[in-house]
Amino acid sequence: MADYVGSQVGLGETVGPVPPVILPCKAGAAITKGDFVKLSDAQDFTVVAAGANDDVLGVAMKEAQAAGEYIPVCVFGIVKMECGGTVTAGNAVASNSEGLPVDVADQAVDEGGTATYTIYYNHVAGIALQSGGDGDYVLIFVGRR
Repeated sequence: MADYVGSQVGLGETVGPVPPVILPCKAGAAITKGDFVKLSDAQDFTVVAAGANDDVLGVAMKEAQAAGEYIPVCVFGIVKMECGGTVTAGNAVASNSEGLPVDVADQAVDEGGTATYTIYYNHVAGIALQSGGDGDYVLIFVGRR
């Protein structure tokens, strides 16, 4: 496991010259600091750990040991995260089954032979700013498109 960010920045912490956008959210279950989270109740900002290709709200900046605890969630900003698989700098990332970032696979679209292009689905959680493999620590620009 390589730490491409450096030990001065902790997992789930933000970096950069621009302040991140952080929401106070209520945990719907235990949540690990530095993992992607998703909304489970839009009425009171309750979040749970994100799974594979879920629509991610942001990254938990604090651990929640049980449901009902309030945690800060970074919804826009640069966050140190652990890779859940291959992550390539410049590529869009989504959550894997463990709530960790992985590259989003492109899907080629052919409109009746007129053009082929690539689309992303709305489960994109951000953009990788560094490349890494499973277990490596990299910077992810968190923010929905």
